[in-house]
Amino acid sequence: MEHLNKIEHLGIAVRSLEEGNALYTKLLGVPPYKEEAVESEGVRTSFFKAGPNKIELLEATNPNSPIAKFIEKRGEGLHHIAYAVDDIRAEMQRLSAAGFQLLNEEPKAGADNKWVCFLHPRTTGGTLIELCQDRG
Repeated sequence: MEHLNKIEHLGIAVRSLEEGNALYTKLLGVPPYKEEAVESEGVRTSFFKAGPNKIELLEATNPNSPIAKFIEKRGEGLHHIAYAVDDIRAEMQRLSAAGFQLLNEEPKAGADNKWVCFLHPRTTGGTLIELCQDRG
């Protein structure tokens, strides 16, 4: 059984979703195929497809959201790498046992109809990692 199947998407923090959408539409030659608010995370997202790859733009909806804090600290740019998994709970258990710090103990409902869990960047070499499983 594969653990982290493939990169599901790249998450990019932006100050303005409208400006980010315009930039990435021009860059990729296609508009976003989906926009969605994830109230629990204080974020608005849009998704682009570039060939087999997906890009998620993330805009904070309040000053206390993780995206607002990220932009304040680091500016706009790559926020996380998301990996597709078949069994998120099994992966969470495996990675926790291997010494990775989970940022949530249970999978959370995320954007794009996914169950998600994040791994703390201090245990992953400085990159925020997201695990994604289709909610089906």
